[in-house]
Amino acid sequence: MADLLSVDLALTKILATIHPLSSEVISLENSLGRILAQDVVSTVNLPPFPNSSMDGFAVRSADTLGASQSSGITLRLIADIPAGTAPSVKIRQGEAARIMTGAPMPEGADAVIPVENTDAQWTPGSDEPLPESVNIQRSLKSGDYIRLAGEDIRSGELLIKQGIKLRAAELGLLAAIGHAQVTVIRQPRVAILSTGDELIDINAELTPGKIRDSNGYTLAALVTENGGIPLKIPTARDTLNDVRRCFQEALNQKPDIILSSAGVSVGAFDVVRTVIDELGKVDFWKINLRPGKPLAYGQIGGIPFFGLPGNPVSAMVTFDVFVRPTLLHMAHLNDDAAYVEAVTGEVISSDGRRSYVRVKLKRENNQWIAHTTGTQSSGALSSMMLADGLLIIPEEVTSLPAGSTLPVRLLRSLQELG
Repeated sequence: MADLLSVDLALTKILATIHPLSSEVISLENSLGRILAQDVVSTVNLPPFPNSSMDGFAVRSADTLGASQSSGITLRLIADIPAGTAPSVKIRQGEAARIMTGAPMPEGADAVIPVENTDAQWTPGSDEPLPESVNIQRSLKSGDYIRLAGEDIRSGELLIKQGIKLRAAELGLLAAIGHAQVTVIRQPRVAILSTGDELIDINAELTPGKIRDSNGYTLAALVTENGGIPLKIPTARDTLNDVRRCFQEALNQKPDIILSSAGVSVGAFDVVRTVIDELGKVDFWKINLRPGKPLAYGQIGGIPFFGLPGNPVSAMVTFDVFVRPTLLHMAHLNDDAAYVEAVTGEVISSDGRRSYVRVKLKRENNQWIAHTTGTQSSGALSSMMLADGLLIIPEEVTSLPAGSTLPVRLLRSLQELG
């Protein structure tokens, strides 16, 4: 395997040629899952004003001293303060105002008595008239049941750091401080094309010698999962003119990456290689990897190009090992691949290349046990559907006894594994 480029060196070489993408401004409602491109500093306090955290009565805490359920204190009601209004009254000694959750505190009041700690029969949201008085049945201290201005976020505070993937919580905070637009990293545009005379469209009838193009759909889904925008190009026949046409059509889409599948094996590379040499260059070909040895990397028209193997498992594994980290790098993100240590539940063989073995994981005796999904054929797409992860066998290892401990690249979350 000395003539094959190692996986780690190949990835290092690839990432050294990749430039992070620029930013763009988009609407807040379209920003879920996007990567924030610059820090967000709040320009307002949250809450913007002191407000009640309960339905109840705004009071002076000094007026409630000694109040209890058996010995209540009666206060005169002078106002109703619904949420969304600005109170104009001032609470003086012996007075109170009925107040709803979220409503601004009136001047003079420094506490709120919850309605359940009074004799009031008030039903929040009803149109009941304001009573003349309320009997307070517990003692309060200053600040009780009040949310202070800036209690959550203060004006000038760093709210969200750049590089964060925006979730629902971040969108809520951005909305609360009035950010209708957000500066995010531009999504990478990825042109995807398949080559091969044997490939037909998903809707075409199968005839002898033909197979449907599954890689185009698989790779498009993987690009979307990893934050990119897939641009599917019609399948290319195994002729110079058709491969040249498809690559030119891919360039016309102004992509950030071009992915092709098939056409890079030893017997089929000549046509694709000829076109790549016309439009760009091949930096390297063949990786010390199983499955996925015939992987090509280079540039076409100055755009990074990955020539992935045609076998569906090989295409998915090489995408995960090389293309996914490239997309993350473009988005200014570090590799977020998740791994666990697992113990092999059976003897596993390899051919000396770094091998990514499809396995099912089971939790036993506080450790993960890995069993293969069965056939490890690079054409068995169902084995990727069944796999919980990829057991990684190092280079130069040809046989692993049961009980060996190795890392597993997770293909499902730990929550899914249970």
